[in-house]
Amino acid sequence: MTDVLDSTLLQGNFSTPEMRAIWDDNNKIKNQLKIEAILSKIEGELGVIPQKAAEKIVSKAIIDNFDIDTLAKRSAEKRHSLIALIEQLQVLSGEEAGEYVHYGATTQDIVDTGTMLQTKEAYCLLRKHGKKLIEVLKKQTSRYKNTLMIGRTHGIQAIPITFGFKLAIWLDELLRDQQRLDELDNHQIFVGSLSGAVGTYAAFGEKGPEIERYALQEIGLAVPNISWQPARDRFSEFATTLGIYSGTLGKIGHELFNLMKTEVNEVCEPFKKGEIGSSTMPQKRNPALIEGLASLTQPIFKDVGLMLESMLIDGERDAIHWRNEWVVLPEITNYLDAQITNATVIIEGLQINESQMIKNIQLQNGLPFAERIMFQIGKVVGKQTAHQIVYESAMTAIEHHTNFIDTLYERPEINSQFSRDDILHWTDASEDIGSIKQKIDTVVQKADQFIG
Repeated sequence: MTDVLDSTLLQGNFSTPEMRAIWDDNNKIKNQLKIEAILSKIEGELGVIPQKAAEKIVSKAIIDNFDIDTLAKRSAEKRHSLIALIEQLQVLSGEEAGEYVHYGATTQDIVDTGTMLQTKEAYCLLRKHGKKLIEVLKKQTSRYKNTLMIGRTHGIQAIPITFGFKLAIWLDELLRDQQRLDELDNHQIFVGSLSGAVGTYAAFGEKGPEIERYALQEIGLAVPNISWQPARDRFSEFATTLGIYSGTLGKIGHELFNLMKTEVNEVCEPFKKGEIGSSTMPQKRNPALIEGLASLTQPIFKDVGLMLESMLIDGERDAIHWRNEWVVLPEITNYLDAQITNATVIIEGLQINESQMIKNIQLQNGLPFAERIMFQIGKVVGKQTAHQIVYESAMTAIEHHTNFIDTLYERPEINSQFSRDDILHWTDASEDIGSIKQKIDTVVQKADQFIG
């Protein structure tokens, strides 16, 4: 094993079969041959090379004619990533037509354009899987719209919310992530390159820009305004967008990890018979899926940083920074696709312990309702005065481990003006969730519009 994406044992934790197929050597070579074939075809049609030579090259530029192990061996001998493919295509095309293989192009034209084709494939797959995640999360948001739970700030109980409210916040953030992803299609990201040695079209002659335009249109990539061999911002924008998306998923995974802790026990990831949590502790049901979801954000963040460094190109081209892309693009797209598909499985099958959520609201004997009680009392004695009264009672209850409601009601300024039933009425969680339902509906409607 050289990498987790290559490991039969581990790759399922870090990638999906569909995404691995996009970045495998077979697809890489297939795309490079596709570009060489279309280049020759267009050059033949425009009279840059003989039409018969172009037809012969096109007929031989198919993956079945190439052995990847042989290409790898020859590339290592030549210390060049593409020359083995070019030479093999030249031999296959014959002595006469072979002279016109790779005519006018440079290695980076083929490698960059091929990489961009793979990147666009990966991009389309991420959009597809992301849409499925949004559909599942929208459904669960509506399902748990009224499911009461405690809200927490700084890791400490705050005031009541609903689980649907928490999910709606995730859904709203994922909608922005998906929209950022969708918008990349309008940012001139997915462009090809057929402009020669340093991007001047010098070896193509007068028809260079025309060859590039027709070829890229046929390949399905946009035509750049000018050479981007030394301008790698497109890949950096792509990686940064994926990094933000991953940050959302990592946050969701970490939150679910905390909610599944034994002492909290409010959610449980999908569990099937036969799963083993520990080799020595038979009782364990560990958050394996959730941990996998949260863990992938860390390498993705590292990949984003590495990709940004690829922008520091020296002159018109160098391989010092260019090669960063060969590392980052397969990793970052595989990791994110694994996160998206994993999150979809987790959220769709998430087990919600609603009774435990209620118990956790009641855990502090009324303290989560201190804010509401303060405002109700404040209507009579003033908000600031009420804050001081409730604060002192809350601190006493916490420090002496007493019931907050009892402690508060013992104060003369409270029992002289309010009944105990008044106080208890203000500890109804269903009456202390503000405009949660309205805001959930707003997000769900946005998701409906997005999904169409």
